[in-house]
Amino acid sequence: MSYKSILTSIFELVNLSSLKLFSNNLSGVLETSKFEKLISLTYLDLSNNMHSLTMSVHSNSMLPNIQILDLSHNNISGILSWNVGNDTLRYLNLSYNLISGFEMLPWSSMEILDLHSNLLQGPLPTPPNSKFFLSVSHNKLSGEITPLICKASSVSVLDLSSNKFGGMLPHCLGNFGKDISVMNLRRNQFHGTIPQTFLKGNSIRTLDFNGNQLEGQVPRSLINCRELEVLDLGNNKINDTFPHWLGALPKLHVLVLHSNHFYGHIEFSKIKTPFMSLRIIDLAHNDFEGDLPEMYLRSLKAIMNIDEGNVTRRYMGDAYYEDSTVVTIKGLEMEFVKILNTFTTIDLSNNKFQGEIPECIGNLNSLRGLNLSNNYLIGHIPLSFKNLKMLESFDLSSNNLSGRIPQELTSLTFLEVLNISQNHLTGFIPQGNQFQSFGNDSYYENSGLCGFPLSKRCTTNEVLEPSQEIEPEFEIGIDWKITLMGYGCGLVIGFSLSYLISLSGKLEWLVRFIHKNIHKKIIRNKRSTHMRGARRS
Repeated sequence: MSYKSILTSIFELVNLSSLKLFSNNLSGVLETSKFEKLISLTYLDLSNNMHSLTMSVHSNSMLPNIQILDLSHNNISGILSWNVGNDTLRYLNLSYNLISGFEMLPWSSMEILDLHSNLLQGPLPTPPNSKFFLSVSHNKLSGEITPLICKASSVSVLDLSSNKFGGMLPHCLGNFGKDISVMNLRRNQFHGTIPQTFLKGNSIRTLDFNGNQLEGQVPRSLINCRELEVLDLGNNKINDTFPHWLGALPKLHVLVLHSNHFYGHIEFSKIKTPFMSLRIIDLAHNDFEGDLPEMYLRSLKAIMNIDEGNVTRRYMGDAYYEDSTVVTIKGLEMEFVKILNTFTTIDLSNNKFQGEIPECIGNLNSLRGLNLSNNYLIGHIPLSFKNLKMLESFDLSSNNLSGRIPQELTSLTFLEVLNISQNHLTGFIPQGNQFQSFGNDSYYENSGLCGFPLSKRCTTNEVLEPSQEIEPEFEIGIDWKITLMGYGCGLVIGFSLSYLISLSGKLEWLVRFIHKNIHKKIIRNKRSTHMRGARRS
């Protein structure tokens, strides 16, 4: 039986209450008039097919008892003029179609309206004052957001991202209502300041204002958002010092301040253990200066000792809305449309940080991405970095680091991207494990480095010279040049003596000769080493 015959039979089932034909690669034109007999239908799911719709002049009202309607991921286009469900429709998903507008929307009982990824144009319709999920992201909507939207005080999720909205944000958005949990205004053209008044007792979990033209300071009233998990203010024009007081928020997992005009030293916090839940930190492309914020780096308990074997992996968000963010990792700016609860990264690049890299970063043994590039950092690469066993992306490029690359970093077997170029590093490039896969780009403009994959070969001294951080008891009194000379002399003496043995056969004399000369050589080396040690001190 053909698909058309099946549908024809289904459309005659007047007592049918639920119909699910999703993800069947079905195609063709659906005439709305065909649904008129399905007066008992409460659930209809035709998503993930290739349907288009044609409107019937007689189908002004159809499916009078429908409650859940999912037509997402189809080829529905144009302006929809049909009226569905009267006052019964609670869930309507028309996302991923080609719809450009509506003549009417059945608002009164709606709880979830998902229209994202269409071709909608014009102003934003004002949602009703009911418990409500509204997503119109990835469309072409424009105009200003009027204060009338704040009358819909029971809205729980408001996603207006990736449109062409502009103007100033209504100040009432800060006290929108106690039910709102998500406010996503990413990638629009809003300007002015962020609403300054966020009331106590609110339920805000996600604030995403990334990619606008917002100015001014970070609202101090955000300290009232005790449920806040994601704060993304990246890619704006915010002019402020580091908002250290956010460290008191107990559930903050994601903090993105990327590409703004933040400035100054990151001061010490009066909070004993600030930012304990933070897992994603992006302060890149600002004007922060001074030493790296060691106090905060020591407090990041959520990036330490994650037992992934016993952690239930999930995406941040709730049953219907999942959080997203944009971070630079592995050298690329990537949009994470979902944020896994085990993902961790720190990006402090493109600032004016100076001084040495704190050893305490090595305690963040669940860190997956670390970017400290394009600063003014000095000193050595900390040996403690060998503890970053989960690290996948590591960028220290364009600093003033010196010394050797610790051989112990070859134990980082998850490392996929390494960039330590444009520093003053010296010595032999470590070999083994992931380091065998890194090319010249990882090391260029370090004139003192040698060995694979660079064309510059290492001398014997560069290969065998111990690292800066060898155990103290082996550090004093070792002269590697003398050791190598002794090795060379010993080799020559060995060949000469073997020749004497073959000539004379006087084994007893030979034993006495070797014992006497080795004893003298040991005494001379001890005296020489003692005198050199005295001169160094």
